[in-house]
Amino acid sequence: MRMAARADTCSGSCKDRSRKASEESRPMLNIHHAILHAFDFDTGATFLSDHELDLDEKLVKSYVRRHLNRCVSSERNMHGEFAEGSGFVEELLLYLSHRASFEALSKQIAQFLWEKLRTCDDLEPMDLLVADFEQSADAPKGDADEEELEKAFAAEPVRRFAIVLLPRSQTFMHSIEHPSGGAFNEIVRHDATLPNPSGKVNTYALIDCATLAVDFSDKARTIAGAEVWIMPNMLLQCSREPSSREVIEDVERIVEQVAEEHGANPVRAVSRAKACVAHSAELDERLMPEQIGAQVFEDEPALAQSYEEEAREAGLPEEVHVRRAAARRLTKTHRIRTDTGIDIAFPSEYSSGNDYIAFDREEDGSLTITIRNVKHIENR
Repeated sequence: MRMAARADTCSGSCKDRSRKASEESRPMLNIHHAILHAFDFDTGATFLSDHELDLDEKLVKSYVRRHLNRCVSSERNMHGEFAEGSGFVEELLLYLSHRASFEALSKQIAQFLWEKLRTCDDLEPMDLLVADFEQSADAPKGDADEEELEKAFAAEPVRRFAIVLLPRSQTFMHSIEHPSGGAFNEIVRHDATLPNPSGKVNTYALIDCATLAVDFSDKARTIAGAEVWIMPNMLLQCSREPSSREVIEDVERIVEQVAEEHGANPVRAVSRAKACVAHSAELDERLMPEQIGAQVFEDEPALAQSYEEEAREAGLPEEVHVRRAAARRLTKTHRIRTDTGIDIAFPSEYSSGNDYIAFDREEDGSLTITIRNVKHIENR
């Protein structure tokens, strides 16, 4: 059910596209459908929309796009596969085969989530955004060569179906009154404020319409004292696998633990692990945790073996999908703090040698950190 859409191949306009790509740090998005349903838990009423959002309105389109971009690119996304007989899949396939309308499916989802959320022990004010959109591959860097541009812009976009719970918050506004005695400005509370475009949302699902692969974010809630996961377990009926952030954090923790236990430099080991993760994600957006240990401790077989055992005991997956953009954010910089209160941040890739930063153990057991090849220093 992949949409027959194809970006233009790179031709004489590659320079323009390169400039555009350098300006866009996130994948490009084309929204086909979007609708907003409102929940009011205070009055016990739902307000289900009969019409889609007007995406011709620049403000509306920008708002939806920015939230979808943040969901797609989040390194906190967990992954899942639909269980056999999932009722949600059946309804989604009806829509994808044009046997059900977008509005009808969105209302079904809204009604289901409303019934579950209103029974939670801690009610949270929120609205529901449902969208059908296409997302391109990561835009190439500004200095990408013609072959990279050709590949990026010729790639077929990925079509996704999104379900996003938008948390509402209280805010205070001015109210302008005009009584007989003159103008009077008052402060009033407004309880139906949607999150800013740059604000975080923590409950959503993104379904690949071709492969039916699921990326989602959710948090544990309680219903009648029991812990529940509404998005994966109740609505989608899918498995729950760890996010790329969780896996990378586990890899770094095990690398640090192994290095400390064997007297190796944990700072260099962890920063090398970050560099290996970034390199692996750049190649094919995959991470194999077992291979990271082999690369970090390639000259120390005993440490590599210890890492492998610890990784197996921790239950790390054999492979996890890691988006390039997420890997860059998580691994680009390594930060350390000394017991003397000094903070240092440096690019993780510098850990591969001593050209820019070096760590030396002194006879008394203390560490000396040397920063090299510096031509200019500025206050930050």
